[in-house]
Amino acid sequence: MFKKKVEFGAQPGGSGIDLTDTTRFKLARKIADGGMGSVYEAIQYGADGFEKVMALKVIQEGLSRDPEFVEMFIGEAKLVADLLHINIVQIYQLGKIDDLYYIAMEYVNGVNLQEFMGRHLELGLQLPVDLATYIISRIARALEYAHRKTDKFGNPLGIVHRDVCPKNIMINTEGVVKLADFGIAKNRKFIKDQEGEVLMGKAQYMSPEQAQYLPTDKRSDVFSLGIVFWQLLTGQDMFASDKTSVTLENVVYKEVVPARSLNPEIPQEVNQIVMRALERNLTKRYQDAGRMAYDLEFYMYHDRFGPTFVDLEKYMASLFPQLYVDRPKRDYTPPRVFSH
Repeated sequence: MFKKKVEFGAQPGGSGIDLTDTTRFKLARKIADGGMGSVYEAIQYGADGFEKVMALKVIQEGLSRDPEFVEMFIGEAKLVADLLHINIVQIYQLGKIDDLYYIAMEYVNGVNLQEFMGRHLELGLQLPVDLATYIISRIARALEYAHRKTDKFGNPLGIVHRDVCPKNIMINTEGVVKLADFGIAKNRKFIKDQEGEVLMGKAQYMSPEQAQYLPTDKRSDVFSLGIVFWQLLTGQDMFASDKTSVTLENVVYKEVVPARSLNPEIPQEVNQIVMRALERNLTKRYQDAGRMAYDLEFYMYHDRFGPTFVDLEKYMASLFPQLYVDRPKRDYTPPRVFSH
């Protein structure tokens, strides 16, 4: 439990009123351990019986004395605080109790994409192409928003997520897809990028330039998203190896096999989109995530009623019924395009 007691008051000579109050959380359970900290489901308490479920990311105790990790942890909170988008996990507060930093953020009741794909392997299912396309289109829009973000003076922040991977993509029980964890994001204001010195990110989801310690921009995130898309469509890993050095070499040099050659149900239009995202030549790759999102949405909606978050919610309920035991079922039959 975190508890920080302060007082209400107005700053002498100030132009406004400075209001502070007691922030109190109760940790309910640990959700996951990450590179910089652990994430807990927590309950925030307020006045008159107010309660709100949140996620609390707490910096690992051993790292709380490392200035570099503390700087990155604080930088993530400051960066994402102003990223207000339905497809990005929202951060509410950066707090500190003694020497322990924490980030209070939106609680996503659902699964990450790695768990989502793992469930398909367990059940022997192939994810319908239209739902894979829908999931990726939402993350493409999230990246477009982050890449275009400016400071209050209109200066581009130059955000590059650098860790787009299945573990950092969430699907909640309402079928809303969310991008999480900007912990190693590059930007011009809050976080040192350390490119050329330190390799940051998950090797099998890196872009070729990232894997070679070269400067990255928004096109690097597009390539990483292309890897995730290819994996969703084929059910296979593209570059993964038991050795990190081999994985990095695969990212840079291994032939990218067209997704359609592994899954004939993939329409040519979708295959072209994923292959363009996976172009190693930066000039041939999508130049921004927004254009990729447009092409995905055009495929889904230009000639029919395509998938929505309602369809994804329905599909999630079929895969993870334990998450929906206390909910009434939707009276809705998905169109045939979403059948297995």
